[in-house]
Amino acid sequence: MKVAISSTGRDLNSMLDTRFGRCNYFIIYDVEKGFVKAMENRGQISGGGAGIAAAQQIMDEDIDMVITGSMGPNAFNLLRNSDIKVYQCKNIQVEKAIQMLKDGGLEELTQVGPAHAGIGMGSGKGFRGGR
Repeated sequence: MKVAISSTGRDLNSMLDTRFGRCNYFIIYDVEKGFVKAMENRGQISGGGAGIAAAQQIMDEDIDMVITGSMGPNAFNLLRNSDIKVYQCKNIQVEKAIQMLKDGGLEELTQVGPAHAGIGMGSGKGFRGGR
């Protein structure tokens, strides 16, 4: 089972980044083998559609689960349709988030908030995602 954790850094001591589409890195952890790999998030440099780019990158890595703080609806639906479970976690060390997952201490994300405004869209106050 392979888990991707949105991260601020490249190792297990890094802090979990609560942003999925705009996180700096994904830490890929293979639970059975104990293998750890860091990869730069391609979504972080996207002008728009960061969550979709990040979700595609995760799907390309054959990931089973994602641990992050929040996720927009487009990325969430892509992952859900690919049978990838998403778990919500606060800003803690990546290693602790993995342990919480193993211990059953993380809640599966079953619904998401509104779409994000993307880069340069201000605070988002009053933005309704085009509705």
